[in-house]
Amino acid sequence: MKRNILLSSFQKFVKTESSAGILLFVAAVIALIWANSPYGRYYEGLWQYKIGISFYNFELKKPILLWINDGLMTIFFFLIGLELKRELLIGEINTLKKAAFPFIAALGGVIIPITLYLILNKNPETVRGWGIPMATDIAFSLAILSALGKRIPVSLKIFLTAFAIIDDIAAVLVIAIFYSSNINWSFLFYGIILIGILGLIYSRFKYSLGIGLVFGFIIWLLFLKSGIHPTIAGVLLAFTIPIKRRIDIKSFSEQLSLISDKIITASDDHKKHLLTKEEIKYIDHLDNLISEVRSPLQHLEHKLHNWVAFFILPVFAFANAGVAISTEYNFNLALMFNIAISLFVGKFTGITLFSLLGLKLKLTDLPTGMNIKHILGIAAVAGVGFTMSIFINNLAFYENLINLNSAKVGIITGSLISGITGYTILRITGASRTTKAQTQK
Repeated sequence: MKRNILLSSFQKFVKTESSAGILLFVAAVIALIWANSPYGRYYEGLWQYKIGISFYNFELKKPILLWINDGLMTIFFFLIGLELKRELLIGEINTLKKAAFPFIAALGGVIIPITLYLILNKNPETVRGWGIPMATDIAFSLAILSALGKRIPVSLKIFLTAFAIIDDIAAVLVIAIFYSSNINWSFLFYGIILIGILGLIYSRFKYSLGIGLVFGFIIWLLFLKSGIHPTIAGVLLAFTIPIKRRIDIKSFSEQLSLISDKIITASDDHKKHLLTKEEIKYIDHLDNLISEVRSPLQHLEHKLHNWVAFFILPVFAFANAGVAISTEYNFNLALMFNIAISLFVGKFTGITLFSLLGLKLKLTDLPTGMNIKHILGIAAVAGVGFTMSIFINNLAFYENLINLNSAKVGIITGSLISGITGYTILRITGASRTTKAQTQK
């Protein structure tokens, strides 16, 4: 029963992520069309328009593009942090045995693309882009797997989700350590102290969304001013959110029955529009009871997931994917091809090689329903690195527009090749699996 509930939750997660992947694709295509249309200058002008606040000696004004990349994406990273904490404590990577196979696969999917990029790179000015091909876009990848339907086992989707989450951990660490500069240690220290205080409040007293929002904004601002990318604050803030419920389901059910009986007893007219003071008191008690039976982490993750999937990520794609591709425009072709090759060849080789090595050395076991062809297919799909790759690209080449746009084209090209190749391999594998099953019948 418990397994069925978990599987149902995972299937809902996959459905959301796959739909988000389709929306991401649509947003990216629209951005590309607009950027290359006669109205392309309006696309560029929109994202460079500055908005913000200023009073006395304080000013916080940024281009819309940076509000998206530094602000909205902090919420995305906050959600990543919630998912990481859940997976580490009770999810698919909460034990060494569960984490072994996706961890080794993710390790190959990080090390080989970075190594390949550095080998192919001959320009000192573009060496900073080494982190771009290391991450897998979970939304796009699950959208591809969902398009295959029942041709592939559920274990393959779980495997992809697990190693993509490990990828995210690596990407977050890389952004924090290697893509932050001119650090103001005082601001960073104050930010970390406030995170510690917030964690203490949540653990010793009670979780409060209002307190979290106030602390969160101040911490985000301190990280922004410190030189550490503010999205890292989102991940760290997520780890302060409690995962434990204050009461269990049994206690909740008992108290719910008592409150329900009291409400019925207190009510003398069931058709009236307004409640009595006594009824209001019992319903307030019911609200408190509901908040105590919910895991704050699970509740926040549930509430944020659709906002991130269907608003924040598509807006990010729409704002960042538009590249004017013209013969008059200069492109760094070497960088473009390097990114595309590192994403496709690097991810495919790294995940396949490390996965097979783990199996050969008996460090891991192949998940139920999966075979070697599935590993080849999923290794290709993992080269779809859209969201996180573009995000790291923005950090790596923000000072050089030619390199920035060249890398974007490389990311889109590498992701397309990876997605099409992976889909083809898995479709052929799924077709042969279906034929075999029919023959056995």
